[in-house]
Amino acid sequence: MRNSVKTWVLIGPGLGWISLLLVIPCALIFVYAFFERGVYGGVDYIFTFENFQRAFDPLYMGIFLQSAKIAGLATLISILIAYPTAAAITQAPRQWQTVLLILVIMPFWSNYLIRTYAWIVMLNREGLINNGLAYLGVIDDPLPLLYNNFAVVTGLVYNYTPFVVLAIYSSLTRINPEIIEASYDLGGSGWTTFRRVTLPQTVSGAAAGGVFVFVLSIGNFITPDLLGGGRVQMVGNLIYDQFLSARDWPFGAALSLFLILVMMALLFTQAVLTNRAAGDRGAA
Repeated sequence: MRNSVKTWVLIGPGLGWISLLLVIPCALIFVYAFFERGVYGGVDYIFTFENFQRAFDPLYMGIFLQSAKIAGLATLISILIAYPTAAAITQAPRQWQTVLLILVIMPFWSNYLIRTYAWIVMLNREGLINNGLAYLGVIDDPLPLLYNNFAVVTGLVYNYTPFVVLAIYSSLTRINPEIIEASYDLGGSGWTTFRRVTLPQTVSGAAAGGVFVFVLSIGNFITPDLLGGGRVQMVGNLIYDQFLSARDWPFGAALSLFLILVMMALLFTQAVLTNRAAGDRGAA
């Protein structure tokens, strides 16, 4: 009895926090998705499936596919940047690795909005990049770097790549160095060793970081709103507008529920693949 009370005392605050800020809001989203919009906004408690039918309209599906395309591109670029970065950190002297990891996560010490606004200064027609290229004589007219997909992807990659670096670094540090040495002793080249030894043992870390970036990117609405200038519509912006502009809470809830289900499916798939990879390593 005493152990049971102690257990509930320890896990109670965490369960309460998760229930209050995650379970209850998701339950409300689920319930609202099956009701109608009120005449003046809000919720009219009449059961319907119309919101889900609207969600599969080609217009909204096009926005979702556009969001998935942008999030997927940001994920791919983040992994391509993060992998060599994490590998370089693992090759550095041990006393410097902590310092380098701090430098990687240092952008998180400033506000997300400030970091995003900084990219507006960098990418606008009179920004540092265009002025620098013009000064070097590379361009004659400013490049359209802002308020398009390029700017949105750039902002997402910048803000979320550190998560991938940390995930891949964690996987790389768990590799037994003797396995790498054995590959070289058996005549394996650097590329062969990476492809057949390093990559299979770190793919779970890269997948975890990639799923993290994709999930955060596809539901993001701040970066598309600021760096996209209202010209790049993503599903996060669509949900935001339904709740705060159109005041169509049921339809916004249906879109949110659809997005939550997609995210949960991705996270579940990543967890299964990670457990399977861990099982294969244990069997080996």
